[in-house]
Amino acid sequence: MSSQAQASHFSGGFTAPPIQSAKAFRAAMSAMARPGEIKDINGATPPEGLSVAAGCLVLTLCDPDTGVFLAPDVDRPAVREWITFHTGAPFVLPEHAEFAIGGWSALAPLDRYRIGTSEYPDRSATLIVELPSLDTTNAELRGPGIKTCSEISLPDIGPFQANSMLFPLGFDTYFTAGSQISALPRSSRITPLSNKEG
Repeated sequence: MSSQAQASHFSGGFTAPPIQSAKAFRAAMSAMARPGEIKDINGATPPEGLSVAAGCLVLTLCDPDTGVFLAPDVDRPAVREWITFHTGAPFVLPEHAEFAIGGWSALAPLDRYRIGTSEYPDRSATLIVELPSLDTTNAELRGPGIKTCSEISLPDIGPFQANSMLFPLGFDTYFTAGSQISALPRSSRITPLSNKEG
């Protein structure tokens, strides 16, 4: 391994881990507790292939006991080395993943991810979906954590509606773009915004 390649996965983690990881964890939990709200999350400099936001989620939520699946669009040696060095998380098949990371199309098909069981609904996957932007909303959310309603940008509405119908089973989702995140827990009810549906 060249010294440059070695440096790339040794570096890029939190420079002040106790402070930055705490802030990133709060952002991640707040986003999931308030579906559709966009939160800033930063502090990491992951290798090419991962956004800052996705990198921060990986550093914050993954450890040697959490299996990670990398979709083909982000599955690169530099990304694997960076995740291994900073978290120790093992790479697994989609069926065994606690976290699955990639672009929307690359993460398909969705029926291979864990949705929990009636006894253990928490034994499910969390998707980290990389998007170009979180700004253009196309769906309305209602449910826990939402005062009246909230809006969110979804890459495809139908699959998330189907997932929410499985509640309390189903997967949870983070959407990442640049240094921003939003989240969609399985408990949210989803309807298209009629004036933005396309």
